[in-house]
Amino acid sequence: MKKLVVIDGNSILNRAFYAIMGSKALMTPDGTYTNAVYGFLAILFKMLEDEKPDYLVVAFDVHAPTKRHEMYADYKGTRKGMPDELKMQMPIIKEVLNAMNIKILEMAGYEADDILGTLSRYGEENGVDVKLLTGDRDSFQLATDHTTILLPRTKGGKTETDIFDKDAIVETYGVLPVQMIEVKGLMGDSSDNIPGVPGIGEKTALKLIKEFDNIENLYNKLEAEEAPSVKGKLKENLLNNKELAFLSKKLGTIDVDAPIEKDLESFEVKEWNKEEVYKLFKVLRFKRFIDRFNLSNGDVLFLEQDEKSNNADSAENQNIEQNESQVKIDDVQQAQKDNNAENSILSSQPSKNINFEIKNIESENELDDLIKSIYECGQMNVAFEIDDIVNFDIVIPKKIMNVYITINYSVYSVEFKPNWQKLKPLFEDEKLLKVGHDVKFYMILLMQYGFKPANFGFDTKIAAYLLNSNVGKYPINDIALTYLNMDVDGFLEAHGVVLDKKGKQTSLFDEANGEDISENKNENLKIATESYIVSQIKPVLETKLKEIGSYELFLNIEMPTAAILAEMQYVGIYADEEEIYKFGEHLKRNLEELRIDIFKQAGEDFNINSPQQLGHILFEKLELPTGRKNKTGYSTDVETLEKIKNLHPIVQKILDYRQVMKLNSTYVEGLIPFIHSKTGRIHSYFHQTITATGRLSSSDPNLQNIPTRTKLGQKLRKVFKPEKGKIFVDADYSQIELRVLAHVAKDEKMIKAFNDGIDIHTMTASQVFDVPVEEVSKQLRSRAKAVNFGIVYGISDFGLAEQIGMKRSEAKEYINKYLETYSGIDNFMKTVVEKAKEDGYVKTEYGRVRYIPELANSNYMIRQFGSRAAMNTPIQGTAADIMKIAMIKVSNELKKRNLKSRIVLQIHDELLVETVISEKEQVYEILRECMTNAAKLLVPLEVEISEGKSWFQAK
Repeated sequence: MKKLVVIDGNSILNRAFYAIMGSKALMTPDGTYTNAVYGFLAILFKMLEDEKPDYLVVAFDVHAPTKRHEMYADYKGTRKGMPDELKMQMPIIKEVLNAMNIKILEMAGYEADDILGTLSRYGEENGVDVKLLTGDRDSFQLATDHTTILLPRTKGGKTETDIFDKDAIVETYGVLPVQMIEVKGLMGDSSDNIPGVPGIGEKTALKLIKEFDNIENLYNKLEAEEAPSVKGKLKENLLNNKELAFLSKKLGTIDVDAPIEKDLESFEVKEWNKEEVYKLFKVLRFKRFIDRFNLSNGDVLFLEQDEKSNNADSAENQNIEQNESQVKIDDVQQAQKDNNAENSILSSQPSKNINFEIKNIESENELDDLIKSIYECGQMNVAFEIDDIVNFDIVIPKKIMNVYITINYSVYSVEFKPNWQKLKPLFEDEKLLKVGHDVKFYMILLMQYGFKPANFGFDTKIAAYLLNSNVGKYPINDIALTYLNMDVDGFLEAHGVVLDKKGKQTSLFDEANGEDISENKNENLKIATESYIVSQIKPVLETKLKEIGSYELFLNIEMPTAAILAEMQYVGIYADEEEIYKFGEHLKRNLEELRIDIFKQAGEDFNINSPQQLGHILFEKLELPTGRKNKTGYSTDVETLEKIKNLHPIVQKILDYRQVMKLNSTYVEGLIPFIHSKTGRIHSYFHQTITATGRLSSSDPNLQNIPTRTKLGQKLRKVFKPEKGKIFVDADYSQIELRVLAHVAKDEKMIKAFNDGIDIHTMTASQVFDVPVEEVSKQLRSRAKAVNFGIVYGISDFGLAEQIGMKRSEAKEYINKYLETYSGIDNFMKTVVEKAKEDGYVKTEYGRVRYIPELANSNYMIRQFGSRAAMNTPIQGTAADIMKIAMIKVSNELKKRNLKSRIVLQIHDELLVETVISEKEQVYEILRECMTNAAKLLVPLEVEISEGKSWFQAK
């Protein structure tokens, strides 16, 4: 069978550019860069040798908007422009390919991926095996029995090709190639600025698609309550971002029917125009290629007497000749060897500005000199090499192996364990600034060794988060590429560092002899590079934070918060395992009682967890009004059942049954594995860089999501208890978001209500529903409360109607009356959205910036989401900032008074302090004073404080 090879020109050229970046050896005398062209050709020639194709096409992108930009204006919006050094090589590679009679295809409105996709299907239809040569794993979706993906990579300093056919993709990812589209729809793609569903990464996306096959089926099952494995925050994120999931799937789907030229005959591999190729290679100084393909008939073109005499005095051109002679066709990286770095494994700069050497500290004198240099430098740029520990009873089961510290262009490697006592004063010095990536993690690691880490005052991860809170993940390599134009991945690959899927280094090879040197030299290039990047990127991030007005927020709020969260995670909160089991038994009895009652009312036994069987009982046997139908039958989701719960007692029982089931699976069986075997406490991970609004979140387990609305859910808090001799003191802000709303909107009526101590919900009910204050019923107050908080979140009339059970027209009337009553809020909502459209972002009162590209999207639903985000972020974000300020003040005051009481949880507007009984009065005073004075608003901040012997009692 004949073979067609299609090359993704932009992808391979870009890869080659960064693989050989930094070497002046690959440049013509007039200053034209040729590194990308050289690397591209090296990969092309190796492919021609290996594959021997009958047909060959190179596809390129066209610099113009595509149909994906029409769907989503910010598609690829976060990508930086092509570097000038690469841009100048685009016409050169096309000229070379034309001289080689290789077909080039490109089309405005379509990407190279679409050309690959279209030609892959065209080739198959014409009985041809297709090979797609690309550096982009997006093409995996195109793999079939007759289309294979060739993915070049660097190992041990040599370029190799990974082959991904249909079976290889199934083996690697556990899904069919076409299902990779579904995976991208869920996880998105930060490099292309495809949003995906917030909080879902590759691992979760793959798991969901393995279970549900595709996004459509996933949502059908979710909405039909047929996906018991999808729960908690994951379920919430999926349901709240359905439109983004389907949009992301569309954006990530490669077009296999683009209107491009399809003519196998024109794709045939032909003889080169050798004279033209020779001329080009001579100008480009590609001597090795000329020799390899006999283009010069034995003439030594680059050593002709006139060129040699002209360049004899140029050390740079001598390096060009020397380096070029070392380049192998299948080893692009060798093209830029630097003979002046004999004592360093980092003997070249394959990525812009990455230039350092590793120095091992092997004696006490060397360590003393290093410590002296650190103090002279005034800051400690640090990264830790860690290793997993088996059966070791600590909060994070990892140990520190080596510490990497960067000063200027030297990275010092210090073995931790033998030197930890000498390093301890450095890490505990309150005056010495420590700079790192994810410093909270470092602080917890050090606490496990008995350290009291201080002044970890600059976190590059948090800084990057504040610069763009929409990204979601902030690996150091991505930050380096974004803000320094450093391709760390390419740099590491060029030096034989192979990373697994989690970014962990698996091997490190010496370029000279291929030996593994990671152990005998005690060096970890990945971590050393992180330390170097941290030192280089800190001033850049600092400047950019100042430019957007977020530096004070970073310095005075976020960084102190990181230190408090490290302590909270390290300390944890005690969970009574016996109490959990008792609660679980209570839930099981409750479930059995509900099951019997449901069967009795249904007149038969059936599988309550089956939407089909439940739908039959409710809508056919009991003849209740039917809700919407889906492909599998009647919808029995919560929304449907809530609408009919007053029509038959069985419906409320079913809702109760589901709630108890969730409590048991998520919060009883789900909590026990997280109770630490040694401390008896749960050490939840607190996250600072997840939410776009600045709110904290937690995971493993999510303690911020413990149910509070139902009595049964509230009882779960009984399992969380203080140590003996202590109690919990709980402090909760009263209506903080509404108070912030009154402040930012400067609404006179709302400000007066808060200042006069009037119940805001009662007053709203009186104003909106036209009844005297004394006649406001509990129901009217409840509805007014829904409107008040709904306005904060940009609720629609439809959403309000669904929430409080009324007609949409009534809900719309309520909202209109509300905005008439509080005209300042109405004006604020309109103004903030319009300003966000103009600026592209909104800000909190403390300088937190959130970019809202959704406002410029052509999709109405996405624009609406953007409007809600624009209205909500200044309110919720400011409230989150105030809570962090309060938490910092409380923590500092507890330490200032040398109290043993400590913060163990922060749950949005609530602080939970594990309090020594003898310190109770002081803790009350500290909480009230620090929280009420955390911010100076136009309205007072009020705090409700309570205590108890469990979280349940304290709340």
